[in-house]
Amino acid sequence: MTKPDRAYRRRSIDGHELSPESLVMSYGYDPHLSEGAIKPPIFQTSTFAFKSAEHGEMYFRKAAGKAEAGDVEDPGLAYTRINNPDLEVLEDRLTLYDGSEEALAFSSGMGAITTSLLAFASAGSTVLHSSPIYGATEVFIRNVLPRFGIHTAEFSSDASEADILAAAKAAAEHGPISVIYTETPANPTNVLVDLGACARVADAVAGDVRPVVMTDNTMMGPIGQAPLGHGADICLYSLTKYVGGHSDLIAGAALGTSEHMAKVRALRTALGTTPDPHTCWLLMRSLETVRLRMEKSFENARACAAFLRDHPKVERVRFLDFLEPGPQRDLYERQCDGPGSTFSFDVTGGKEAAFRMLNTLKLIKLAVSLGGTESLMCHPGSTTHSGVPKDLQARLGFTPGLIRFSVGIEHPDDLIVDLEQALRVV
Repeated sequence: MTKPDRAYRRRSIDGHELSPESLVMSYGYDPHLSEGAIKPPIFQTSTFAFKSAEHGEMYFRKAAGKAEAGDVEDPGLAYTRINNPDLEVLEDRLTLYDGSEEALAFSSGMGAITTSLLAFASAGSTVLHSSPIYGATEVFIRNVLPRFGIHTAEFSSDASEADILAAAKAAAEHGPISVIYTETPANPTNVLVDLGACARVADAVAGDVRPVVMTDNTMMGPIGQAPLGHGADICLYSLTKYVGGHSDLIAGAALGTSEHMAKVRALRTALGTTPDPHTCWLLMRSLETVRLRMEKSFENARACAAFLRDHPKVERVRFLDFLEPGPQRDLYERQCDGPGSTFSFDVTGGKEAAFRMLNTLKLIKLAVSLGGTESLMCHPGSTTHSGVPKDLQARLGFTPGLIRFSVGIEHPDDLIVDLEQALRVV
């Protein structure tokens, strides 16, 4: 399968710019190259035939960055670890909501995060990161990167620009900052990181090379926030969550400029963190309904959060729509397009009470992950963030009764009934 005809990469009609929810139905795919199939077939193959020995030589010359005069711009396909028709169409469509030049898909969200970090962080450099972040990312940055001679330092997710700059200058004493890594909203506290401030700090501390600002947008998804428009250079996703959205696949993505993605792509090929064709096909299916699903889950989350806020056995609801006037509220209104549908709340009685509630749920599932069609709850301190030391959890705002709630697309009245009966045991 060669690159799609230009007509299938059309983004406008008669000067009218088409919306992402229209483009994801067909962008980047020519049915006439696949027997007229409206949906891309699953190209379940590991390798692709070259037209000639010379074509194979040209492909690998091009892949190594040693193209010669007369070589075609697009030499086609060779091996599914490098590229595949399903992968290419998916990556074209992943650019639409975030407005990125290029997108790369991965076999997991952690595959996207670790590959992107290692593409820019090298021995002797420093990775400055917001905190808290997803537990596995926290462990990778704090425990694994130092084994490769990479220094790490942190700043609080709600830090001011002045505080981020001070943290950056202090961290740079251990080596030039290669990456400013963020997750916003922070998992699971829902604290927002100022991406514009991070970009300005990156400019301020740039030496021979400017630090790359990366942000994990998994908690918001592409409908809740567009980080590339607010200062991030690379936007990262666990596509397992809202984009996949049906709790039936594992995948990740990195999005950004062609220049940044070239470095990440080269390391992805070497590490083998590419997704398989069937997963790519499932993601294309899911992208078609991502706005519908997410907007419904946002609506449900508002209803559930309002119920929890008024419940006497709930001490605090960390829902973005409930932010009080102040810097976090201003940042929310400036940087976000919605409140998301994953938030945390604190029940009275600590861990024991939280466990009693979780064990009493009847409709909401007791499980990790988020962003699926079904509603999920977990106790982050003992599951997703159990690798984070208890003293650090406390410093980052965890309480023993903290529960994370990913609201799905069930009927909101049914979800509230389940919340009400489960809270009786708290």
